[in-house]
Amino acid sequence: MAYLDHAATTPMLPAAMAALTKELGEVGNPSSLHAAGRRARRAVEESREAIAAAFGARPSEVVFTAGGTEADNLAVKGLYWSRQKERPRPRILASSVEHHAVLDPVRWLVEHQGAEVVWLEVDSVGRVDARQVHEEIASDPESVALVTVMWANNEVGTVQPVGECAAAAAPFGVPIHSDAVQVAGHLPLDFAASGLDAVTLSGHKLGGPVGVGALLLGRSATPAPLIHGGGQERDVRSGTLDTPSIAGFAAAATEAIDARRSREATIAALRNELIAGVIEQVPDARLNGDPRLDEDHRLPGNAHLSFPGCEGDSLLMLLDARGVHCSTGSACSAGVAEPSHVLLAIGSSPAEARSSLRFSLGHTSTRADVDQLVAVIGPVVERARAARASTAAQV
Repeated sequence: MAYLDHAATTPMLPAAMAALTKELGEVGNPSSLHAAGRRARRAVEESREAIAAAFGARPSEVVFTAGGTEADNLAVKGLYWSRQKERPRPRILASSVEHHAVLDPVRWLVEHQGAEVVWLEVDSVGRVDARQVHEEIASDPESVALVTVMWANNEVGTVQPVGECAAAAAPFGVPIHSDAVQVAGHLPLDFAASGLDAVTLSGHKLGGPVGVGALLLGRSATPAPLIHGGGQERDVRSGTLDTPSIAGFAAAATEAIDARRSREATIAALRNELIAGVIEQVPDARLNGDPRLDEDHRLPGNAHLSFPGCEGDSLLMLLDARGVHCSTGSACSAGVAEPSHVLLAIGSSPAEARSSLRFSLGHTSTRADVDQLVAVIGPVVERARAARASTAAQV
């Protein structure tokens, strides 16, 4: 098997598995005051410190959640609601290429809470222009509740100018959130230096367990809670903390950061070989996203390509039958027949959007994985094109 879908989820790192299984053998609610509870609390707080150190945050700024989707919802809905306390602030500025974990909460606020959304346009590689952020806020600063711009796109891999966007929002006191799920552990991420007010992380994207994440939340940011209960996590995220998963998340974050430079250089080199090999076999294949393959512009493990005359779903299944696992886009939207909103936003036609595949590499990727894909992609594309042509002739 050649697993080329690390952007959907990546295998757990050995250190994360060890930390997770060690805690599974222990007992204690970290909110309890007895010795077992204090032991669990110590494990949680040590994990909080490790994650804060990995991503340039204070421990008090790490708010644990059940994953990236919850953290995005807490940031978007919570900040929106908290910003309505003094006066109505209906406008949300959001990039048009956000993950659905951000898009859908924004749309829900529009449909049910009277919010107004300004979709920030992107260029042909999927990048937001920070000048639009400034212009939109400056036109009516008192009406803007928040800005949300993902750090790097989960489909085409383009890195966004989040620092510039944060600088554009700062003079107006408008909070800004970024979904950094694809970035954490793969690109430099310094919360303190970023100028952002909230950043979303997810454990299973960097080698930790599924079902745990965090919202890095600046001390001045006070989102309204989505979940009410025991008042854990600064009273913005109630619920008994999952000590084993948090320990695994922290171990994965620490290892990912310690090994990032050498590991990501290797991954990027394999990614470059994959792109070159696929285009050699399928000369009319087109790379989507930023063509500059350095870490300032593109995620190191991302290769997103369109194959004219093919259906992405057909390509995916044909590759799967040959032991190559990839994706047609976000795993959270898998099975949805609609063309990718990201590809439409960068100017692709619906047909072009449906002809695309995302190959994403990670810490277990090898040259053998790349070679396996390159060996089969030519015949797979020929078969997919023949199938599409036959279907069109019948119609």
